[in-house]
Amino acid sequence: MSYAVVNPATGEKVAEYPAISDAELKAAVDKAADAYANWSRTTTVAERAKLIQKVADLHTERRQELADTIVREMGKPIEQALGEVDFAADIYGYYAENAEAFLKDEEIELRAGEGRAFIRRGPLGVLLGIMPWNFPYYQVARFAGPNLIIGNTIILKHASQCPESAAAMQQIFLDAGFPEGAYVNVFAKSSQLEPVIADPRVQGVSLTGSEAAGAAVAELAGKYLKKVVLELGGSDPFIVLSTDDMDATVEAAVGARLDNSGQSCNGAKRFIVIDSLYDEFLEKFTAELTKAAPGDPTKEDTVLGPLSSLAAAETLQGQLDRAVEQGAGLVAGGKRDGAFFPAAVLADVKPGMDAYREEFFGPVAAVYKVSNEDEAVTLANDTPFGLGSYLFTTDQEQAMRVADKIDAGMVFVNLVLADGAELPFGGIKRSGSGRELGRFGADEFVNKKMIRVA
Repeated sequence: MSYAVVNPATGEKVAEYPAISDAELKAAVDKAADAYANWSRTTTVAERAKLIQKVADLHTERRQELADTIVREMGKPIEQALGEVDFAADIYGYYAENAEAFLKDEEIELRAGEGRAFIRRGPLGVLLGIMPWNFPYYQVARFAGPNLIIGNTIILKHASQCPESAAAMQQIFLDAGFPEGAYVNVFAKSSQLEPVIADPRVQGVSLTGSEAAGAAVAELAGKYLKKVVLELGGSDPFIVLSTDDMDATVEAAVGARLDNSGQSCNGAKRFIVIDSLYDEFLEKFTAELTKAAPGDPTKEDTVLGPLSSLAAAETLQGQLDRAVEQGAGLVAGGKRDGAFFPAAVLADVKPGMDAYREEFFGPVAAVYKVSNEDEAVTLANDTPFGLGSYLFTTDQEQAMRVADKIDAGMVFVNLVLADGAELPFGGIKRSGSGRELGRFGADEFVNKKMIRVA
């Protein structure tokens, strides 16, 4: 296995980098452990926060170069790539600004006895991050930002198709003033990671990726008794129960499906519509979704770029073909051209079909008709996933009632694409465990040490 940049828009192999040796990987762990034992123990939260603010500033300074890199690596449309760099910078800045408040001592009210007790938050040690290709900068920011401020050190294994963005980020941390070993990028193979997780100096693992990868890493983390955070797949429902502006609702639905060319874990994928609105929604949604023709990701007006690779497009085509073979109705769908995949709409997806259970990681939407609120909730929850969800209704009491009933880590009511550095991100069921972003994202890999003073 090697790390390679293969431009999905052209199929051209731009660059290739060899995977590191086992000895080099062990040396990387040694560096991270040394940095934890020395640098982390001799710096303050405020000092580390200043370095993270510099990381934010460097992302802003280098935004065009960084964005161009991921357009080449995984085909993200350039305007979305620039937006991702900006979001990463905002995440680093958010943690730099709020770190001292998040990590301050927390007093405990004693039930008996004199003196005081409090929780003091501190680092655990070396952490391993395993990151995916779909948001190369954002995924790293939400893991590395808070944890470096806490005082943990990072070994980062990025996706094999993102070597240049991975190397660019390591350089940013060095240029910001972090010492060698605080953040270590490794071009490692998945098969090399068990000794890293087993190493007693490594105290936790964070993975964003597939269910299969999550299960494998969780098994190793359990075997070696390491803390683990998992952000896995999703098949998020987009529920429409009422609206006073169907065009705006459809616009939101299209945005939620086509974000990152449909390759977002928390993108809306199942559209559940009350029967009285179903026909109108389906007609307008299909028309607007299919307007976004696949195009050159380097162009500013491109909304839908290529999928991340030819293999990804072939996998999605296989899923779509199988859904139709099993009886789903293809309302709209064009011809795939290499990694370029036109938006498609499915209807009449039934329990028992593969499409009813699996995640479509690309611009394919399934639209369902329901007769009432309870049926909508039941259908929304009838999935192995539980990442995010979207609910559109003009009834605020209904909004809160349905939000309470949805089995997901996140519910967005009457809006989409509203993630923020301050908002906790994560799911339940087969979508993973733990949270990133917000205050809760700075509370996962932390020693919450209780100190009792007489």
